[in-house]
Amino acid sequence: MSNFTTMEAPLAERIRPQQLEDYVSQSHLVGPNGSLTHQISKGIIPSLIFWGPPGTGKTTLAQIIAQESKRPFYILSAINSGVKDIRDVIEKAKQSGGIFTTKNPILFIDEIHRFSKSQQDSLLAAVEKGWITLIGATTENPSFEVIPALLSRCQVYILNAFSKQDLEALLERAMKTDVYLKEKNIQLKETEALLRLSGGDGRKLLNIFELVVNASNLEEIIITNDLVLQLVQQNTVLYDKTGEQHYDIVSAFIKSIRGSDPNGAVYWLARMIEGGEDVKFIARRMLILSSEDIGNANPTAFVMANNTFQAVSTIGYPESRIILSQCAVYLATSPKSNSSYLAIGTAQQIVKQTGDLPVPIHLRNAPTKLMKELGYGEEYKYSHDYQNNFAEQEFLPDAISNTPIYVPGNNSRENGTREFLKNRWKDKYGY
Repeated sequence: MSNFTTMEAPLAERIRPQQLEDYVSQSHLVGPNGSLTHQISKGIIPSLIFWGPPGTGKTTLAQIIAQESKRPFYILSAINSGVKDIRDVIEKAKQSGGIFTTKNPILFIDEIHRFSKSQQDSLLAAVEKGWITLIGATTENPSFEVIPALLSRCQVYILNAFSKQDLEALLERAMKTDVYLKEKNIQLKETEALLRLSGGDGRKLLNIFELVVNASNLEEIIITNDLVLQLVQQNTVLYDKTGEQHYDIVSAFIKSIRGSDPNGAVYWLARMIEGGEDVKFIARRMLILSSEDIGNANPTAFVMANNTFQAVSTIGYPESRIILSQCAVYLATSPKSNSSYLAIGTAQQIVKQTGDLPVPIHLRNAPTKLMKELGYGEEYKYSHDYQNNFAEQEFLPDAISNTPIYVPGNNSRENGTREFLKNRWKDKYGY
C-alpha cells in the first residue's frame, strides 16, 4: 500500500490512517470490544461486506486489515472493472498466497453493488476455495445488490455515519498530522458550515477543508462559516474531487419529488441519467419514497414505484429513462403523507422506552389445552362476529393503553381513514 506524501494527493489520501489506533469512529467494529478487533489481532479474517454511507472509512479499514494481518492487498473498483480484471487479480492472488492458509491475499472491491451478477459469479470460486479473502464496500443494502451465493460466504458489517465529534476529530487530526497543514497557523473558529456541506462524509469534509485552507494566503487562517460558504460556492466543482456530488444530486431528486415539483424531479433525473447512474439505484430511491413520503395518501404510488423497479431491472438504457420519468412525474404530482413513516418511528421509540411489555392475555395464542385453561385468548372478541366487523377491545399492552401511534395525514384519502377510525374508536385515540 502506498502512503501518499505529495501535494498532488488530496488531503483525505495524505492523512489516511495506516494503523488501527489512528482510525476514527466505528468503535462497534474496531473498538476495544469491537466485533472485528479480535479477528484483526489474530489475523484470521473472513470475507466481509462493509455497508455504510460514503466517506465513512470502508476503504481505509480494508487497507488497515490487510496491513495488520500482513497480507497482500489488491483493489478493484466496480465502476471500471470487468470480469477479465477480476480474473487477472485472482490469478495474481493465487500466486502470491497459499491455498487454505491464514495469509491468503485480500481483494477489496469498492462499490461492489455496481457489479453485475456475472461479475459477482466470477468471485465465487476464489472465495470458496480460499484463494482470496474478499472485502466488498457498498453504500447499498447488500441483501438487494449482492447475489445470495456470494453474500452467504461473507459477513456483513455496518459502518455508521460519522458523528459531529468524529468529523471534528478528523479536522484536528488533519491539522496535526498532515505534512503541509501542520506548517500553517489554522484556527477552527466555526465548523458548522464544513460539517453541513460534508453531509457526514469524512472524505468530502477533508476536501472542502483543504480547498478553504489553500484559498487563503494569510499567515493566520481563521475558518468561519461565512468563509467556507463563500469559497465553496465559488469552487463547487473543485471541492467535489471524489464524485460525492452523486449523492447531492440524488438528494435534490428526492426532495423535488417530495416537494411535488415534477420539473425539478425530471431535471435531476436527467442529471443522473446523463451521468450514467445505475437505473436500479434510481428506481429503488423512488420505491422507498413512495412509502415514506406518499404512503396511504395514494397507495397506488407504491405499486407504481415497485413496477418501475421491476421494469428497469430488465430494461436498460436508453428505454428505461422513459419509465423512470413517468414514475418520477407520477410520484411528484401525487398527494403526500408521511404518517405511516412517523407511526413506525413512534412505535419503535415506545418499544425502546418501555421494553418487552407482556402481550395482553386475551391476545395471546392458545395452542395447548393448558394455555386455554389459563385463559389465553379467552376474552378475545372475534371481529367478524360483530356488526361492521368491529368489536371494541384493547390491542396494546396495559402500560401504553390508549396511546395514539398512527396519526392520519391531512389529505382526502387519509381524512376518510380518520373518519373511519373515529367512527370505530370514538374518543379512545383522539381521532
